[in-house]
Amino acid sequence: MAANGGQDGSGRVWRQVAASPRAALDHGLSPADLQTLLLDVSRRRASRVTAARLLQRWRQDRYVRPTAADPRVLWPLEARLWAMLPPEFAGLELSPVAPLGACAALGPVSQDRVISTVRGSEVVSDQTNVLALEAAVRRKESSRKEGRRSAGTAVHLASCHRVLRGQPFDAPGLFQHFRLFALVSSARDQGSGTTEAELLTAHLKFWSDALSELLPHRRTSVQWTVFGFPPLRERIKDTVRPALEPLPGMVTLEEDPARERARGYYERGAIRIDVAGDGGWQEVGDGGFTSWTAQLLGDAKERTFISCASTERLAALG
Repeated sequence: MAANGGQDGSGRVWRQVAASPRAALDHGLSPADLQTLLLDVSRRRASRVTAARLLQRWRQDRYVRPTAADPRVLWPLEARLWAMLPPEFAGLELSPVAPLGACAALGPVSQDRVISTVRGSEVVSDQTNVLALEAAVRRKESSRKEGRRSAGTAVHLASCHRVLRGQPFDAPGLFQHFRLFALVSSARDQGSGTTEAELLTAHLKFWSDALSELLPHRRTSVQWTVFGFPPLRERIKDTVRPALEPLPGMVTLEEDPARERARGYYERGAIRIDVAGDGGWQEVGDGGFTSWTAQLLGDAKERTFISCASTERLAALG
């Protein structure tokens, strides 16, 4: 093990590691010292990379290879989504990285599914978690300005971002990184599923209108599932559906009571968006209620709804 560092002080850190490497790396080193150590390792490894090895990695590494999506098709579609976004949604251009644990700290997501960096951050693997962080900041600021007893103003955010996933995707047509158009809404609970109905309506209205306009000749199925929260089913029937009807174009809205996927990740309810393709139905989007802003703000009355769709899949279907 290398024990001598340069002027960056890495030698001091290496000496701390020498006695008990695992304990030092796991919890013994301060965040600053751990970063110094990992940067030293990366610097040494990078200095030994040859041009031939670099080209080999470019050809073989699925994490760095470009996708097959044509930006000349993709960007106009995304521009149309932005143009259709309701004014209450604020758009954000996110950083490529987020705080370490942005996904794992809020839900049942393994850190193995994200790409961690040596600087105490992680490459964005799901921007809905990052939008929830910003939503929590804005919700707290809103409540502070409006007074302790105020519920604060509902926050609606949107972003279009290329996400990078850590788990391997080996099936044909799947890539480690892809673009998602995502919405996150957060508000305080009003009781009886009222807030859930408002957030769900806002998202379903956008997606049904957008998909009807982007894919006017394809059938779109929006499916909803309730996870153990009867008031939500009641509000969907007496509030959400009436607010959405008549549904535009070839969009249908139906219940999927058998869904179990993502139960526990989503709370109260979830949605899934499928579009009829040449080879059958293709999933293009997903969403549901989470406890993220409630956790971030330490307030069980906070409600959050997230949804997203793959713009590359939409472009391929267009």
